[in-house]
Amino acid sequence: PESLEGVREIITGGEALSVTHIRQAQKLLPKTQLINGYGPTENTTFTCCYRIPSPLDENLTSIPIGRPIANTEVYILDSNLEPVPIGEAGELYIGGDGLAKGYLNRQDLTDEKFIVNPFSEDSTAKLYKTGDKVKYLPDGNIEFIGRLDNQVKLRGYRIELGEIETALAQHKTVRDAVV
Repeated sequence: PESLEGVREIITGGEALSVTHIRQAQKLLPKTQLINGYGPTENTTFTCCYRIPSPLDENLTSIPIGRPIANTEVYILDSNLEPVPIGEAGELYIGGDGLAKGYLNRQDLTDEKFIVNPFSEDSTAKLYKTGDKVKYLPDGNIEFIGRLDNQVKLRGYRIELGEIETALAQHKTVRDAVV
């Protein structure tokens, strides 16, 4: 930590932040502003950012992912693509200038994950279906709750557990597989 003492701001991202580790970082780097950056690869670098206040609220149980950055749209929707009320969990959908056009040579996956934006007058505007379960906090920030599927990340790589189960089950000596 001492090698970071002169750094004014640190943006973290890639995984949900631990409140315990953020408290420790704030103690060791009291002059450094910590920022939680959230965003899937499908939306360039970041989608949302949260400037972490110091000291943290005593009752805080998770670090919010914040609010959308400029030229980015976020929606928290239910299974019918309807916005959910503040405090209710839903799936995070992302749109705006940083959104990818889709997956290279994977039209099936592109069609599944990049949907027409029902909130835009532009018929070509898309939203990315993240698979992330989130909710709006009363102050307008967004809290990450978890995944809606069985996708996990290992050292930054997305892994679909179902794909591993399918591959294992294809072996002639495997009757069933759970990952």
